Amino acid sequence: MLLTVTTTHRPATDLGYLLVKHPDRLQTFGVSAGRAHVFYPEAGEERCTAALLLEIDPALLRTRQQGETFTLHQHVNDRPYAASSLLSAALGRVWRSALRGDSRDRPKLAATPIPLELRIPALRCKGSAEELFAPLGWAVEATPIALDAQHPEWGPSRYVDLRLTGTLRLADALNQVYVLLPVLDDAKHYWVSPDEVEKLLRAGTGWLAGHPRKALIAKRYLAHRAALTSAALARLSDHSEMSELPEEPAPRPESLHQLRRAAVLRALAESGATRVLDLGCGPGALLGELVRDRRYTEIVGADVSTVALEMAARRLHLDRLPERQRARIRLLQTALTYRDDRLKGFDAAVLMEVIEHVDPPRLPALAASLFGHAAPATVVVTTPNVEYNALYPGLAHGHLRHADHRFEWDRAQFGTWCDEVAAGYGYTVTRSGIGPEDPAAGAPTQMAVFSK
Repeated sequence: MLLTVTTTHRPATDLGYLLVKHPDRLQTFGVSAGRAHVFYPEAGEERCTAALLLEIDPALLRTRQQGETFTLHQHVNDRPYAASSLLSAALGRVWRSALRGDSRDRPKLAATPIPLELRIPALRCKGSAEELFAPLGWAVEATPIALDAQHPEWGPSRYVDLRLTGTLRLADALNQVYVLLPVLDDAKHYWVSPDEVEKLLRAGTGWLAGHPRKALIAKRYLAHRAALTSAALARLSDHSEMSELPEEPAPRPESLHQLRRAAVLRALAESGATRVLDLGCGPGALLGELVRDRRYTEIVGADVSTVALEMAARRLHLDRLPERQRARIRLLQTALTYRDDRLKGFDAAVLMEVIEHVDPPRLPALAASLFGHAAPATVVVTTPNVEYNALYPGLAHGHLRHADHRFEWDRAQFGTWCDEVAAGYGYTVTRSGIGPEDPAAGAPTQMAVFSK
């Protein structure tokens, strides 16, 4: 999927300063669903175009759209090609400074409206792009794409080629696209938590409170979660709150992802481990924390997905690490339900949000290969607490937090599994919660630390 940003402000190559991406270089970034590339098809004094190209790995997209009944949807879908919240997430990752309106080299230009043309050649569009973008000062061209060019009688598809032209601050333009892409697509590729309200209000500063379709925007951006939508609209109704945001916003509370990583790192530090396995490492979020800590002399990230391992390698900048640093870390492709001698002899192993992705009949094989064959001195396991799901607004009863979860256990079920594994393989085990504790439901994440 593709987004291009063009300006005719002179010198047009100043666009590179605003985006903090040099026009003479192709740059690639690892993002949650694949790779994002930034390059400049044209870069002259009179006209400059920056392109954001998102290369999606379909195997990482397992979420089913609302109301979708097609059995093979997770394998056969338009997600790699049609602009959506995936492109918004990449935009937020790659052009973060531009979204904030920051520019060390051109601060005055960052605060000045300039002529812009934004184009998204393939956008799944539910409703009217014009009614969302036109009130913001854009001239809108949303050209329907034929369902099949060889059969015009079949009519248009649900996709449009969107072109926006106007004179705006670059930060305003990018924030509007960041919000309105998932609104037009009417889908989010990830679980929508209460944190999304803050994202919406932050990106909507200066334009969303006065938008005639703000209710629709909030409803779709927040994935039709009624409680979150009401909270966002209540905040938006106080226009002064949105127009007088402090220059230095208050620090945001730590997310559950951050709390989980911190708890795992504490458990590893307390174990005294120096040689650590991150099993099911995915794109390498925990690996990055481990590499920064000098106490860990050998770090191995293992995953069944070669694409995830490639993303981890990019995230860790393995190709640029000094030789001594590079020697500390390895990435291995392996399946955790099979014995692998390469995983033997380590001080500690981590399975952070991994076991719930394994089919329950395969859990004994995972336990045998990890606790029986690899047998590290310490094993740290985290998994969702299904009892806490009732506290998430909009998560229907009986639904899991992620479409790829094969199960989610309550505290008693997790405790039973932990006790059986510990007794069967010669470990002791302690359990605790991670995240805000509810008196009845417990914490959102549960953690077990097994000691040999």
